[in-house]
Amino acid sequence: MRNPHAGEPFATPDREIAAALLDVSVPTLLLSCVHMSGDPGIIRGRLRPAGLFLNEVQGYLSEEDKAEARALALEVIRDYRDRGCPEPEPVGPELLHEMMAWLVCEEVPAEYVPLLLEEMELDGRDARRVAPAGTAEQREAVPVVVIGCGESGLLAGIRLREAGIPFTIVEKNAGPGGTWWENTYPGARVDVGNHFYCYSFEPSDHWTEYFARQPELQQYFQSVMDKHGIGPHVRWETEVLGATWDEGGAVWSVRTRAADGTEATLEARAVISAVGQLNRPYVPDLPGAASFAGPLFHSARWDHDVDLAGKRVAMIGAGASGFQIAPTIASEVGSLTIFQRTAQWMFPNPNYHAAVGPGVQWALRHLPFYGRWYRFLLFWPGCDKGLEAARVDPHYPDQQRAVSETNELTRQMFTTWITDQIGDRPDLIDKVVPDYPATGKRTLQDNGAWLSCLTRENVELVRTPIGHIEPGAVVTSDGGRYPADVLVYATGFQASKMLFPMAVVGRDGLDLREMWGERPAAYLGITVPGFPNLFCMYGPGTNLAHGGSLIFHSECQMRYITGCLETLIAGGHRTMEPRRERYDDWHERSQRELRGLVWSQPSIEHSFFKNSMGEIHGLSPWRLVDYWAWTREPDPDDFVFG
Repeated sequence: MRNPHAGEPFATPDREIAAALLDVSVPTLLLSCVHMSGDPGIIRGRLRPAGLFLNEVQGYLSEEDKAEARALALEVIRDYRDRGCPEPEPVGPELLHEMMAWLVCEEVPAEYVPLLLEEMELDGRDARRVAPAGTAEQREAVPVVVIGCGESGLLAGIRLREAGIPFTIVEKNAGPGGTWWENTYPGARVDVGNHFYCYSFEPSDHWTEYFARQPELQQYFQSVMDKHGIGPHVRWETEVLGATWDEGGAVWSVRTRAADGTEATLEARAVISAVGQLNRPYVPDLPGAASFAGPLFHSARWDHDVDLAGKRVAMIGAGASGFQIAPTIASEVGSLTIFQRTAQWMFPNPNYHAAVGPGVQWALRHLPFYGRWYRFLLFWPGCDKGLEAARVDPHYPDQQRAVSETNELTRQMFTTWITDQIGDRPDLIDKVVPDYPATGKRTLQDNGAWLSCLTRENVELVRTPIGHIEPGAVVTSDGGRYPADVLVYATGFQASKMLFPMAVVGRDGLDLREMWGERPAAYLGITVPGFPNLFCMYGPGTNLAHGGSLIFHSECQMRYITGCLETLIAGGHRTMEPRRERYDDWHERSQRELRGLVWSQPSIEHSFFKNSMGEIHGLSPWRLVDYWAWTREPDPDDFVFG
């Protein structure tokens, strides 16, 4: 059976191949040529990338070198085509390591190589799929309830189905995708490159943009669900109200409510929470909001029946969602007033709205391992480099401005990107240049759309706090009155309330919400003592602010969870939960690490990363390579079995 990543055979004419090569990443193309030709000399000559930076996929090659590389590649591809597109011979580990280092223009440490090879699946094997243990009868006796069918819940269903473990997914929405089902606001798109923001075992060659918009993302999850036959296992438009542990039966009773109000109870030996952290919208309690006479809605509950054309729109909040909404609607509305508490740092990304050319799609479909090397090219710049850049140097002066020399250089780069776009609007400088260390809050991708939006005549950015809302206006604390016909809350989510609003009751009546308060924790972000057979995906301490993608993290977590379930089955155990000392040690070490990173700086206010006490419990402070290693399989010594 042909390796699915080796490409589909083709008979494309030379002229069309040459045209396709104008779209592709040339360094990635040359690595595909090594596979097609079996000649490593292709990467040992003069042609080589000069450097790597986020979203720079051409390796800073000159136009002359790119043209020479394309001509070389055309000869290799023509020969490969004329030989019938045979499946390339496997490449040895030493050459693969050399190819990695060549592509990213630096040595790739040996500890990362197993992770990267697993991620790329060059052997066509999905190494994150866990082999079933025990008999079919034993697996049938361990039914699982999965809460949520976003990217992590869908992944859970796929892995459980592969393992032959019965499961039911309960999803409050009418379809899959989670945040990509709910957030349909204008301009909604992902800020991780699409060719990495997809399951490692389900790459796509159909993306039309490098950072796809919501409809295409939701359709991706729909197609993956259909392919793997997960739909029949889902109870749609059904919300989980809570789950209670029954010690005598060693089962969870999961209470649900359907859209028609009907309540039911599901029994499960194990529960997997896949509800996400950015799930429940946050709406600030502003005086007078109930009196507003026009349409009023949160960005995650966008009302598409409201026609914005010519309307006076007030948008409260300008974080990740508002940052995308404003440039999308500015040309349509009569006026747009943006109320923002804190300016946002933004990362220069000219490709943020760029379309994927047809040549890229052709290469992904036909050129051996092009897609896998391109995925690696997107992954590596965000693989732990951001974590080191986020580390605080306690000896660095003026911690209000920057936390290290590297952080100061980042600040300067970001500031230049911002100020160069302001042009003849110096009055905006103080409003749009943040006064806290760079990357201290969620850093946004920007291709110039945000600042060009702010310089429009019909757009005003207001940084003065809101005092109250009137039937037809938003009034700031200094008495400024801003008329509005439509009010949009782009105010984010209740991120610190994990598993909210479900009531999860464990052993001896222990209430998880009361136990956690504003300090949620789980061992490896996955398991909690006192709550047997309960597993979290995207749980406490697993949100990523320094790189990678949540899909990568979900794949790590679900492999670990599947391993836990197989341990239960193979060992004939009824229950498993982490040892209290492992849980406490994990949380203490995580908190210690977080306190030394930029996101914890006291100068950073109004961050959704922080709870009301200024503490961070949702973010991961760990390297991706470490988290990957820790979650490859569960250690039985970490658990108490019953």
